[in-house]
Amino acid sequence: MTDTLPQLEDTFIETSNLLADIARLVTAAHFRRKISVDRKSDLSPVTAADQQIEKEMRELIQSRHPDHSIFGEEFGLTKGSTPWQWTLDPIDGTKSFVAGVPTFGSLIALGHHDKPMLGVIEMPLLKERWLGITHKDTTHNGKKCSTSNASLKDAVVLSTTPEMFNSEQWIQFKKLSEVTCVRAFGTDCLGYGLLASGHTDLVIEADLKPYDFLALIPIVEGAGGKITDWNGKRLTNESDGTVLAAANLKLHGQALKILNT
Repeated sequence: MTDTLPQLEDTFIETSNLLADIARLVTAAHFRRKISVDRKSDLSPVTAADQQIEKEMRELIQSRHPDHSIFGEEFGLTKGSTPWQWTLDPIDGTKSFVAGVPTFGSLIALGHHDKPMLGVIEMPLLKERWLGITHKDTTHNGKKCSTSNASLKDAVVLSTTPEMFNSEQWIQFKKLSEVTCVRAFGTDCLGYGLLASGHTDLVIEADLKPYDFLALIPIVEGAGGKITDWNGKRLTNESDGTVLAAANLKLHGQALKILNT
């Protein structure tokens, strides 16, 4: 295997948008309607909508790219015969979805030999979509977007919930967020899209799985930001679940230093 990334085919980009369309249609059909909620082994909620979206996404991928691997939150890994792998989170923010809060999204990633090539954040109810392609500009609803030049003292910090941090991580998060301008919670994957569009400046999270963050890498980086774990390491399938996304390299470095002090 070489370090040269392969050419991303137009059909792959088309597939990613079709997958996002599935999420938009299915969630619209279920949102704020009576739906049963089950608990998985890790006690996180799952609904019929999560499962239906992933099933339909898998069917689409298998019909268009039958040799690709698929890894999804709900149904695990289906191994293909090529180095291409789709990673799916059908509803990122199931708690918000169940509560009738429209800030949940869907995450779609395509990687080659564990290197992220394409990522989509689809916000079905908000009708917003971020698309990131490695070494290309990130777009928001088809238009180029970019991160901010914010400094640490002026930064807006987002995170999904304090519950995602253990006691030590919470201390570090609090230490960092206290030297910024604004701290807010409850965004799920929307926070990373807002960062890519320059509306927020830091997203700091923990306890994430690959399907929670792989799609975010091309989106954040293509918009001019930096995204790593809390040690500054590249995010991979083997990462520890911590994520630090920053609007610019200087801000990322400043935040990283505080998190490790």
